[in-house]
Amino acid sequence: MPEEGKKAPNFKLKDQNGKTVSLDDFKGKNVVLYFYPKDNTSGCTAEACNFRDEFPKFGKLNAVIIGISPDSSESHKKFAAKFDLPFILLSDEDKKVLEAYGVWKEKSMYGRKYMGVERTTFIIGADGKTKKIFHKVKVEGHNQEVIEAI
Repeated sequence: MPEEGKKAPNFKLKDQNGKTVSLDDFKGKNVVLYFYPKDNTSGCTAEACNFRDEFPKFGKLNAVIIGISPDSSESHKKFAAKFDLPFILLSDEDKKVLEAYGVWKEKSMYGRKYMGVERTTFIIGADGKTKKIFHKVKVEGHNQEVIEAI
């Protein structure tokens, strides 16, 4: 699990177009790395659309946005097209990056326990170090919190 002030774990995953993307590809930029449970669900769609709507502000802050979930690249491709998402969505079907970042956790709903993604956002500085971690993200207003933290 990354800690604020420490180097963020590198990864290599496929994006919504099947291209391999690495955290190292973004050296010198601020990276907003947000982990979300599932494409096309209400909370995840709202979160993605909020980032989309503020996308130009992130560019002015030398920041890229990357979303990661366990959905397939094909699912991400459809999700990005449906909501006109201008940023990278990465597929972590084997959950290795989710585990490395400590966001694959036991959750509970209606008394039933299951494994899932805890909605979490990491801001990784241009130096590759974790600047800020937002745990158990509440979608409403989160994009503004992230902009202020960069």
